[in-house]
Order: sequence, then structure tokens, then C-alpha cells
Amino acid sequence: MSVERVATVESPRGEVVLLRRADGTLELRVNGVFVMDTAHTESERLLARTALESLPAPGTGESRHGARVLIGGLGLGYTLHEVLSEPLVREVTVAELEPAVIDWYRSGMVPELADDRSDERIHLCASDVTAVLAERTIGSLELILLDVDNGPGYLVHDANETVYEQDFLADCHSRLAASGVVAIWSAAHSDELETTMREVFGTVRRHPIPVTLGSLRTEYHLYLGTR
Repeated sequence: MSVERVATVESPRGEVVLLRRADGTLELRVNGVFVMDTAHTESERLLARTALESLPAPGTGESRHGARVLIGGLGLGYTLHEVLSEPLVREVTVAELEPAVIDWYRSGMVPELADDRSDERIHLCASDVTAVLAERTIGSLELILLDVDNGPGYLVHDANETVYEQDFLADCHSRLAASGVVAIWSAAHSDELETTMREVFGTVRRHPIPVTLGSLRTEYHLYLGTR
């Protein structure tokens, strides 16, 4: 299958490439490692939807009414798109380390998501999610969605290991409002991550997501902790 290089940039973390396959599918790669494409977006959408549905319903005390959301990792924009589909979300801050990925999103590179760019609830930050989180006050978020890498066992950037460790997850816990939720996407099951989240949140819920990539059947995983 022929592949077209739509855009390429060199960042301090290596080469970031947006490709278009012959069938029109867009694919994002960083340092030669597959990150995501527009053909398989179920898990990115489910990350947002599962987490949103884990928040208390309106009218039950603390609720998702007026929810404030932090997303770690923009990718091609599908997690953000799903969050924006929830009318009870009040604001969405997205921390994306690669400025080029934000530029591609703002240019409308993914046509089906182009209308999202005009949503006034969005705040895009070209920064590490750990830095963005550190600027938030205690109890100021209802939902934190982390999709900054492929998971703790297969990192694109070694520095992202911090996101899966106890100190950062404890910081996430402190920034959550009562009944707030942290949700983490991982390309593979991780006993270590599950143990760490249990230590921070008391309990953890893991949601396996069956996916088919060409002829390969595998599973992605969502990990959720609630304050």
C-alpha cells in the first residue's frame, strides 16, 4: 500500500510524521513508532466515553454537570472529539507536548473533526501534561484523561514513564474534585500500573478493549481510578 508523507517535523524528541495511506487513512508516527490512525479510533473514543459515564449523573450531588476536563495527549483529536460531544462538559484543557500536532489539528487535517476547532470550551497547551496539571488548583478537575504514550510497557518517549508513576498519579488524585475520575489508556495490560493506581485510588477498574488491526487481533486497556 502506497503511503504519502503529509507533514514531517523534527522536534527535541525526534521525528513526528503524519502519513496518508492509499485508502485515505491518516496515521501519526513518532520516532518511527505507530501512535494512532483514523481507521481505529474506538479505544480513544471509549477512553473518554467510559470515563464520562463513570462520573455521577446530574442530580446526584457531585456530578458531571459543568465538568472540567484535562486531556494528556491530543493525537489526532478523537478523545477530545468524544469529550466535546458531552454537553455537560464545561471546559477541556488539552496538554500536547508536540506543537506540530496542535498545528495539524488547528489546520483541520482530519476533516471529520474540523468543526471541533471552533468549540470555545477547548484550551490547547503545547506543554507536558505534568506541567499543566501542576498549574491546576486542588480539586479543580472532574476528569483527567491520559493518553500520552502507548502505556508503561512500550514507551515512545522514556520521559513519559513519569505519567504512570505514583507521584504523578497522586498529583492527579489531589486535583480531582469529589467523585472525579482519572482514566489511563494503555496498549497492553500492565500489572504494575494497576497496582500503582490501586495504591493511589484505593480501587482500580480495568476495561479490556478488543481491537483488530489488519489481521491481528489484540486488546487495548483502560484503567480508571476515582477519588
